[in-house]
Amino acid sequence: MSTEPINRRNFIKTTGIAAAALSFTPNLAYSENTFNPKGLKTVALGKTGVKIPQMIIGTGSRFMAIPEDKGLKLLEHALDNGFYYWDTAANYQGSGQYSEERLGKILKNRRKEVFVATKVEARDADGAKKTVETSLKRLNTDYIDLYQIHSVNNEEEVRAFGDGVYKVLSDYKSQGVIRNIGFTGHTSAKAMKLAAELYDFDTMLIALNHQKKEENFEELPVPFAAKKGMGVLAMKVIRPRETVENLDPKELVRYALSLEGITAAVIGTDSIDVLNTNMAVVKNFKPLSKERMKELHVALEPFYNNQHLPWMKAGYHDGMLWS
Repeated sequence: MSTEPINRRNFIKTTGIAAAALSFTPNLAYSENTFNPKGLKTVALGKTGVKIPQMIIGTGSRFMAIPEDKGLKLLEHALDNGFYYWDTAANYQGSGQYSEERLGKILKNRRKEVFVATKVEARDADGAKKTVETSLKRLNTDYIDLYQIHSVNNEEEVRAFGDGVYKVLSDYKSQGVIRNIGFTGHTSAKAMKLAAELYDFDTMLIALNHQKKEENFEELPVPFAAKKGMGVLAMKVIRPRETVENLDPKELVRYALSLEGITAAVIGTDSIDVLNTNMAVVKNFKPLSKERMKELHVALEPFYNNQHLPWMKAGYHDGMLWS
């Protein structure tokens, strides 16, 4: 494991974007007018100082399954309608292209308008540094708004973060190259809670409605992270409709946003029609009643029983086309 510190000189040399780095002056604070929600209601993203729409544009498997031209039009349409938070990852790819590369084609001209979140799978310092540098190049940027440790699986790996990936992200944050750091997870409620407990993360992105029955995601890590002041984001909120009949995807979005402690939801988006439908949900959102929340919880039982869930199977990597 490399112990070489990440300083501005090393950053400039290793990223290969010297001109951008030399002209970059870190600005860690966000002003109230940094992003334009175009009239959409916004919520505070924990203690980051950023306000975001309650829907985040997911650019993983669904988004990368569509041709590039349609994907770019979708991103432009999202941004023009106030959805400026875009979620990607260094390993998301499809149609012969990385998701970060596709986003970078828009960011090249509209960087200041977008809150960009991406992710790193590597747990060691060298691998994490390489991934961050690659992300910067692909995204056509000299800073990233939120960099997340991708797919936390167990408590053992969480305890090892401090000497590897977490230290790397923290060092980049101190340089202003990364503005906020977070983590994501699909499988272990205890590991997610431990990560929030041990480290100074800004956000947590967590899979809801899709965990093993014995995992108390909604009851354990979510309230803990929210109480700590972290932004708590939900993902995979509409996937139950693929295996549970008569579930309305709009209701599933409302269910996720109605959960106590949840800030916003990442929604995988593959068409302007889907975006417009979800836009209407967000614009008209009101929390569901306790009675309706209980009814939906019961309807989600097949997912709590771990039926037809590829992300619970060995070898799964978030962002695959079957995710």
